[in-house]
Amino acid sequence: MKLEALHIYQMAMKLGDAVWSLADSWRYFVKDTIGKQLIRSADSVAANIAEGYGRYHYKENLNFCFYARGSLKETSTWLAKAQNRNLISLEKFTELSQLCE
Repeated sequence: MKLEALHIYQMAMKLGDAVWSLADSWRYFVKDTIGKQLIRSADSVAANIAEGYGRYHYKENLNFCFYARGSLKETSTWLAKAQNRNLISLEKFTELSQLCE
């Protein structure tokens, strides 16, 4: 099975793209602070899944899945901060949070 066929990888890629589109429209200060952190954590989810998948060893793959889960929780936190600071709507927060779940 190819990496791209994994549903979880597809969802992680979708999350990264959605976060990029969101943060890309923010003004410089917000983009430079919360935006960069949010994008890095969201992109890290798919990157860790891919790296673990490429290791071809169960234990290493499992470790990278744990890293991906940590990045996902970090992404959820940055989304909450963005919503609390009125950078994203409640609807967008809910949509992206559901994708994280």
